[in-house]
Amino acid sequence: MAGILVLAEARRGELREVSFELIGAALELKPYAGDRLVVALLDAGAPGHAAALAADGVDEVLTVTVPVAQFEAHVAGRALEALIEQEAPELVIAAHSIDALGFAPAVAASQGLGFASDVTGLGWDDGGPVAMRGAYGDKLIAEYDFPGKSCTLLLLRAGTFAAVDAGPGSAPARAVELELSELARTEHLGYEEVAEGDVDITKADFLLSIGRGIEEQDNIAQFKELAQRFGATLSVSRPLVDAGWMPGARQVGQSGKTVKPRVYLALGISGAVQHLAGMRTAETIIAVNTDPEAPIFSVAHYGAVVDMFELADELEQALG
Repeated sequence: MAGILVLAEARRGELREVSFELIGAALELKPYAGDRLVVALLDAGAPGHAAALAADGVDEVLTVTVPVAQFEAHVAGRALEALIEQEAPELVIAAHSIDALGFAPAVAASQGLGFASDVTGLGWDDGGPVAMRGAYGDKLIAEYDFPGKSCTLLLLRAGTFAAVDAGPGSAPARAVELELSELARTEHLGYEEVAEGDVDITKADFLLSIGRGIEEQDNIAQFKELAQRFGATLSVSRPLVDAGWMPGARQVGQSGKTVKPRVYLALGISGAVQHLAGMRTAETIIAVNTDPEAPIFSVAHYGAVVDMFELADELEQALG
């Protein structure tokens, strides 16, 4: 095939949003990787999702009907090995998810593939893929290439790449028949939901985010109230969590949550690389900082070089 194979994900009978983020990321690299993009889905109801996965730019959708409705890592691993053998892609892209982490690293090891997980950026150089991810406790962004590897498997962080619209496009669907029934040997008992924190910032349409410029813990209350008056959700950068001033559930960044709200208002945030990795795909980014050279301005759609407290006071007066 000499192209890109995207491994989509479904859960409880529905496609996960990350599937369309993976396709969006793959489309950026498609011209460099044989100009061919194939999307595969391993699921008991895979054929029913083929039309949605046939997004514009996808060349073919492969459906692999697995023998059980619930995810089984060893079944998915064997199916992925078979797809790589049959399709011979140069690059395989999957999600950095609890499901894929259960089998993708083992497949990469057994097949001798290039591999990187928790990838937050992609590129192409010297005839092969380049992956970006956090290093040294997410204080730096490292770049990885994979010389000598005919195939590389990358797991992409959910919420980091822009999603494409679901199909139907013009891509045909093809059923891939694999003998997997003998591998199904577990019994699914049910789901137990993970307890959430006090808020889920990944689902917010409007985030008012504060950073080191807050100076003191007592000042947080003013911005929490301002966020409420705006109808926004309060989020923070890593220093406030490290200081113990705010819970980790509200942290935006590579070591926190990746968000993509419609509006991201950043007050007193300089924009370290790990923070930018967690919010740069927001639809509209508004940055406020007293430093005109702050990195946050490099990704902002609108910016103001003013004191965040003076701005907050003006906003409060305007709101009455």
